[in-house]
Amino acid sequence: MVKNLRKLIEQVAKEKNIPEWLVEKALKNSIALAIKKDRKIKNHVEVELAEDEIKVYILHKGERVPIDIVPEEMNRIAAYAAKEEFLKELERADEERRYLEFIELEGEIVIGIVRRIAENGDLIVDLGKVMAILPKREQIPKETYKVGDRLKALLLRVVRRKGSYEIILSRTHPNFLRKLLEAEVSEIKEGEVDILNIVREPGERAKVLVRSKDARVDPVGIVVGLKGSKIAPITKELSGERIDVIRATENTEELVRKSLAPAPVVDIRMDPKLKKVEVAVPKDKLSVAIGKRGLNVKLANKITGWYIDVMSEEDFRKLSQMR
Repeated sequence: MVKNLRKLIEQVAKEKNIPEWLVEKALKNSIALAIKKDRKIKNHVEVELAEDEIKVYILHKGERVPIDIVPEEMNRIAAYAAKEEFLKELERADEERRYLEFIELEGEIVIGIVRRIAENGDLIVDLGKVMAILPKREQIPKETYKVGDRLKALLLRVVRRKGSYEIILSRTHPNFLRKLLEAEVSEIKEGEVDILNIVREPGERAKVLVRSKDARVDPVGIVVGLKGSKIAPITKELSGERIDVIRATENTEELVRKSLAPAPVVDIRMDPKLKKVEVAVPKDKLSVAIGKRGLNVKLANKITGWYIDVMSEEDFRKLSQMR
């Protein structure tokens, strides 16, 4: 009996291009369901294919209690299961196989078509073999979508929920920008330029900290490209998100100055204990340094790891005199 089932598993796995372990799981599930129906069992039933026999257990209060089923009865139940339940379980196994393939793509960019827009704003995206979800929270706020739109997104994770799989996508995660940069800038993919950190306000602004393996090479110029040729298509993909590329340095003062560009820093005062920096900029450049809705300085805080207090030259001097 078991030998025949093993042959069936091998044959189906080959025909359907499904791993043997998934086919075996489907067959055991179908036999378990048939036993539950036949004996009117409500508890969970587990089936094992031993060397020369099929072993059956009932899960009762966390314990596996073996059930004795005579070979003739087991043959009848297994034959019924193979006809009635196996195809359904096989469909589930095939679906599981397709989702498991996407686990290997976690952290990579995928391309899909919007098939449906849920009431809560989540997008159901067709990735070809499976459907995925781009939740509202993972969408760039200023973007709007319609059914049939083609979109790129980061495959954030594959999760299992209630016996089925769910693929979660993101367009707001920093790694989406990282992967876009890798695709556009060959030097990043080849390891000549490293991305040390990325902070984003999706659709608005991002700061990217980069370092070149060769100190003589300007990593910012490489990433931005001639007249912005490499960064421009990424900005377009991210609905106009402005991307500031910053060269990494061990000099914190210099890093703070670069992080606030294009605003010129006139003076700077650092408090290493509090990890706080007070920065003076020309009055007419104050709004540039702070940025719209405070975004520039907020992202500068994150990329440097220091709290940056931006003020005009006048206020900076007044504060110095008061101390």
